[in-house]
Amino acid sequence: QVHLVESGGGLVQPGGSLRLSCEASGIRFSSYIMGWYRQAPGKQRESVATISRGGTTNYAESVVGRFTISRDNAKNTVYLQMNNLKPEDTAVYYCNAARSDGRYWGQGTQVTVSS
Repeated sequence: QVHLVESGGGLVQPGGSLRLSCEASGIRFSSYIMGWYRQAPGKQRESVATISRGGTTNYAESVVGRFTISRDNAKNTVYLQMNNLKPEDTAVYYCNAARSDGRYWGQGTQVTVSS
């Protein structure tokens, strides 16, 4: 059975930082493209950052220069370092594992940026 478990969300002031983690089990982690998505209230889920099997990264324009995605295949974990957070980053953040034969989602972790 596949599990993606996110952690690290919380309440932070504007300009602050958070580090999200997503630990995967039940999949061959190294063979998946890993990604972080987010969904704000009343909005569609959007891609934030992805990292390929080889480590190539892609980011949404709104987070370039502030967020960094990384993966540790030995720990079956993907990370999202978020710096200089803004109120518009407030959302539920979801971990995603994808490859040609399927994709999986975590349960999400809430990130709230507010003073």
